[in-house]
Amino acid sequence: MADNTVTIVGNITRDPELRFTAGGKGIASFGLAVNRRYQQNGEWQEKVSFFNVTAWDQLGENAAASLTKGTRVIVTGRLEQREYETQQGEKRNVVEIVADEIGPSLRWATATVERTQRASSDGGQGGGGYQGGGGRQGGGGGGGGGGYQGGGRPADPVYGDEEPF
Repeated sequence: MADNTVTIVGNITRDPELRFTAGGKGIASFGLAVNRRYQQNGEWQEKVSFFNVTAWDQLGENAAASLTKGTRVIVTGRLEQREYETQQGEKRNVVEIVADEIGPSLRWATATVERTQRASSDGGQGGGGYQGGGGRQGGGGGGGGGGYQGGGRPADPVYGDEEPF
């Protein structure tokens, strides 16, 4: 089976929203704008693409606690297509990026890493993720990123037998 891993760099368009499934799994979602500049007929053009990003479990919780609108981030994950039904009964398809890793872009910002604690599979405490941090575009604090630490992630398809909302 082909691997569909993608890595994108862009600016968060809305603060991450953290929700929980009926089974208690955390899932954060946010929008990402990716700018592409190119020259056409000697003039610079700019095209913006918008993506929805979802992050499960500790990665999602860390992202919601660390990231804000305007933060430039690097997201690595996979493309997932899912179908849902609107309140009016219309079926819709969406393609989104399900994140495996999220981190701040340090091109125009700095970040401070704060490790978080997590329970390991043997009952002990494991090392942490990526939390909090210094500046972001647009001024102010709140840069930083999430840190997927494995374990607890549902089997593919990403939602398992639970829908996220």
